Amino acid sequence: MALPTLSKADLIALSETDVTQPIPKESIFAALATPPFLYIPGTFNTRDLGLLPLSSSSSSGKGRKVGIRPGLIYRSGGFFPNGGFNDAAKTQLANQLGIKKIFDIRSVREHSHAPDPEIAGVKNYWIAAEATEKEATVNLADFLEGKGERGYVKMYMDVLRGYEEVIGALLRSLLAASEDHQKPEPILFHCTAGRDRTGVVAGLLLSLAGVSEEDVEMDWMLSRIGTELAREQLLGFAMKGAGARSVESPGFENLVSLKRECWRAFVREVKRVYGGWEGYVRGVLGLSEGEVDRIGRVLRGE
Repeated sequence: MALPTLSKADLIALSETDVTQPIPKESIFAALATPPFLYIPGTFNTRDLGLLPLSSSSSSGKGRKVGIRPGLIYRSGGFFPNGGFNDAAKTQLANQLGIKKIFDIRSVREHSHAPDPEIAGVKNYWIAAEATEKEATVNLADFLEGKGERGYVKMYMDVLRGYEEVIGALLRSLLAASEDHQKPEPILFHCTAGRDRTGVVAGLLLSLAGVSEEDVEMDWMLSRIGTELAREQLLGFAMKGAGARSVESPGFENLVSLKRECWRAFVREVKRVYGGWEGYVRGVLGLSEGEVDRIGRVLRGE
């Protein structure tokens, strides 16, 4: 019997659940059966960015498509063989979803400890960035004020600076399809929790596809739902990385929570520093205005 699915409003309400409190089982299983979520054994927070429910604010009003084409761009957390990522899961990724490239947005330490699995027909991309090691030691003092906006801005801007090579490789893989006049191959990108680094890259891609800030924000918030089944483990992971003695350590709750104000503060900083997402792609990644436009067209399936 198929699980009931939830409305967009239901998903938004669940995404606002306090991270220190579990989401009821009947609600979480219904949510994870609702697009854009996908179930793949041995990973979590897996989504098809093309199935994100869009609001009227994402309408261009000019007859142009808005949003990412379904079945093209996937996001997830890490892969855990001990957690069930087996041959069947590999088959699901490669054959059912048709994924051809996996981009690993993790640090040297994380990748060395658990490199991505080899999957027939799938190419793994990971680029060593020694500077990313610093993110393993988050400073809780940055998250003390307000809802932790200052800490999130610092952490997420570090993602844009520290992982620019792999982000650039991902975008150029989409651009190559445009240049060769070929149908783009489905890709998946991930970090460990599929929340922060993955959320930043998802925000970039959705924005380049013309999705509104409101809907990009929703995608980021949905990680509260997507990480629920690994919530306890991820809290422990965050405590270790931040050097927190307990979940009550000052600043820790802000660090592990997903508050709209934090994402909005980050987007404002992207605009202040780069002039927006496109400014980052052009100024930091070195792509031209025409190339950015072509990437947007590929994402939208034009």
